[in-house]
Amino acid sequence: MRIGILGGTFNPPHLGHLVCAQEAHEQLALDRVVLMPAGIPPHKQVAADPGAEVRYELCQLAVASDERFDVSRLELDRPGRSWTVDTLRALHDLNPQDDLTFIVGGDMARSLPTWREPETVLELATLAVAERAGSEREDIRGELRALRGATRERVRFFDMPRIDVSSSLVRERVATGRPIRYLVPEAVAGAIAAHGWYDA
Repeated sequence: MRIGILGGTFNPPHLGHLVCAQEAHEQLALDRVVLMPAGIPPHKQVAADPGAEVRYELCQLAVASDERFDVSRLELDRPGRSWTVDTLRALHDLNPQDDLTFIVGGDMARSLPTWREPETVLELATLAVAERAGSEREDIRGELRALRGATRERVRFFDMPRIDVSSSLVRERVATGRPIRYLVPEAVAGAIAAHGWYDA
């Protein structure tokens, strides 16, 4: 199967995440896109974190009604920091027949040379970059050119509509009592309200 992996803290998951997953699924002809909530992200603290289990539950609620998407516990159940290369190795070991695609935004793609074992990442998965057509794509290709394996077949681009919603915006709106409906899936908004997650 052609499996896309969309990693992140998902604190909380919002419609931008789901649109990204949808566009990758459709434009790259993936069979399934798996949301991979990070247990302990390697490069940043998780702000106002209600806990990894809550973030996992919110991801499940976000995709429950869409058979194209799934959620993985792999990074939550593994001790230590969530390095992409370790996740891809584990997925490959579990299902070596799967063709893996790791989905990132343009900024994350630019930082690939600084990741742990970036060339191994490109061996284990195609890198799918959500970036509008134009000069940005060539800039990203230029920054990755020094990496072995950063070929046009292994670094692919897909169009992502501009959606100015972020997890930090959602958290800020919850903390200040402003509505988040239409920024997150209904089930996610309901769970956040019911449990008081992200309240000030």
